[in-house]
Amino acid sequence: MQRSFVVLDENISNAMSQIGVQLSSRWDALTSLLDLTKGYAAHEYKTITDTIKARRSITKDSSPDEVKKQENMIIEAMGKIMAVAENYPDLKADQTYIKTMDAVNQYENMVRTSRLIYNDSVTKLNRAIRMFPASMIAGALGFSKGAYLEAVDEKATMPNMK
Repeated sequence: MQRSFVVLDENISNAMSQIGVQLSSRWDALTSLLDLTKGYAAHEYKTITDTIKARRSITKDSSPDEVKKQENMIIEAMGKIMAVAENYPDLKADQTYIKTMDAVNQYENMVRTSRLIYNDSVTKLNRAIRMFPASMIAGALGFSKGAYLEAVDEKATMPNMK
């Protein structure tokens, strides 16, 4: 049983690491978008740069709250970049901007998939440690219920990326 708990716990750690990789890739794509906006809105550049510099890395030991905070920072940066793009139609029509925005969307989809995998892994561990007699052994071995990644509220009001 201990081995089974370890496998389930490691699956959760792996899923969280994957989320970290995908979020890091999103930050890189946002940095590229920021570089594209620099020439259009130098006055906004510093504000967006400060948000991007405040990024944190997600590791296998990160909590769902840390993931949510980072996603909120990404949404904030995206909103600012999108506001700049709305004010400069030439930027919005630029092929490099369009390709980079497509990359941001791809990374968003990968993060979404990674979140699903993480929550599925948490469900499997939680189910395993709640069933008798495993529940008694899990507690004695220090295994506890995992926390789920909740939806980020701000995504509902996120600007259209096209």
